[in-house]
Amino acid sequence: MATLISQNVVPKDKNEKPKIKDHDEPSPLDLVQEPENPKNSDSVKPKKKRRDRKENEEAETEQEIEMKKLEDALFGSLHPVMFGNNAEESDEGNDGSDLFFTDYSANSVLSAYEEDIMKGEIVGTDEHKPVWVDEEEQNIRIDISKVNRLRKLRKDEDETVITGTEYVSRLRALHVKLNPGTDWARLDSRARTDTSDSDSDQETVFQTTEDLVVKSKSKLLPGLLEYARLVDANAQDPSNGPINSVQFHNNGQLLLTAGLDKKLRFFQIDGKRNTKIQTIFVDDCPIRKASFTPDGSQVILSGRRKFFYSFDLINAKTDKIGPLIGREEKSLESFEISPDSKTVAFLGNEGYILLVSTKTKELIGTLKMNGTSRALAFANSGQQLLTTGGDGQIYHWDLRTMTCFHKGVDEGCITGTALATTQTGNIFAAGSDSGIVNIYNRDEFLGGNKKPMKTIENLTTKIDFMKFNNDAQMLAICSSMKKNSMKLVHIPSFTVFSNWPPANHALRYPRCLDFSPGGGMMAMGNAAGHVLLYKLNHYQHA
Repeated sequence: MATLISQNVVPKDKNEKPKIKDHDEPSPLDLVQEPENPKNSDSVKPKKKRRDRKENEEAETEQEIEMKKLEDALFGSLHPVMFGNNAEESDEGNDGSDLFFTDYSANSVLSAYEEDIMKGEIVGTDEHKPVWVDEEEQNIRIDISKVNRLRKLRKDEDETVITGTEYVSRLRALHVKLNPGTDWARLDSRARTDTSDSDSDQETVFQTTEDLVVKSKSKLLPGLLEYARLVDANAQDPSNGPINSVQFHNNGQLLLTAGLDKKLRFFQIDGKRNTKIQTIFVDDCPIRKASFTPDGSQVILSGRRKFFYSFDLINAKTDKIGPLIGREEKSLESFEISPDSKTVAFLGNEGYILLVSTKTKELIGTLKMNGTSRALAFANSGQQLLTTGGDGQIYHWDLRTMTCFHKGVDEGCITGTALATTQTGNIFAAGSDSGIVNIYNRDEFLGGNKKPMKTIENLTTKIDFMKFNNDAQMLAICSSMKKNSMKLVHIPSFTVFSNWPPANHALRYPRCLDFSPGGGMMAMGNAAGHVLLYKLNHYQHA
């Protein structure tokens, strides 16, 4: 029997370890052997340790939540701070001494900011105070040594725990250091300047109607012209035919365009929208030329007709004038207006120059050249007139006596086709049908020296149009017979600008051009019906 029992006994595994019961369920034997005093009980100690550990973890979790709420309230949740999640893993074997350095500049900023925060004031103001202050910030404790991103807030290497108020002040000071503000944006910047000088300057500015930006009087440099392409001047209403005239009003904001589509258009030029103001349709006259009078009160326009039109800008009234009494001209398409706005000079037949009063619109006199008349220009404030034509000579007329007081040959010219004078009248340019442009000193020319100061030979076809800008530092010459045939000449050096015309933009066939009164803009009309607008960066005013 004993043998059978011994044979049925399950053999004990040598590798099997004895099972250890959970401490939460002690065996009866252990309970019997336990003493009655619970304070010295070994089974109660593990429970107490786990309870204390759990309470500590809950306290740390609540502290982290409070910290996160505080940071979110102050700086938003763009950069949430996860306190203590990976501090132990990332900091193993690293005591943080290599990451620490003393920043004396930050130290001074921190101390200044802390002082303001403790006073409850906002930095940069002496009068404003915070609307609300959290009293619990002083009771919160934050360990800035556990998180790598917060170690930069330490003042000393051994510093670990700081208060919530201290933490906020140091974050603000760090933000000011990394993002310095500008002096003009600070409310207390006025206290750092001399208030007496600034106040007197402001009073001076507000008590005058002069321009705040003074026109540049510096010299225009040769070589490269600084310019920028703007929106076309007539972008809102392009012409259906070639543009024959563009001109700025003396206020620098109004521009007229006219062409063979029989329409006179006015645009308000700002370089961005260029709003169209008005369109005037002339049904019986394709417009060959239109021009403001220098006083800006009216517009004279004409074509290949024996009459011309006058448009009164003040009363918005159009008058048809002509034919002129005693004259048989069938075309009055070419004319110039004197700088004093008193006289209009038309090119007539057989070398005649017709002088018409802008006030009465009647013929007041005629001048006669030897050859055909092709071009004219006023000088000396409208008291003198320059003409040229088929004989290749340049005539100087005195309009007070209606006589020619000087005549000279234009060097190398067979037929003169264009004339231009500066506002002072001391320099004039003469263009011919061969594309040659001669620039003369007028005093020397009248004195007998017929040698030009400079001869421009960059164009090879007939010169149709020339124009000096307001300060006579630039001369524009163009020919309508060849594509992109336009040059800008630097007058002091008598050289052309090498970067004009633009290489990446075709001017097509230029027909007319004008500079704004301040020199800051240039408008060019072409045969395609567009008015190209450019800003000249050297000049500040339009």
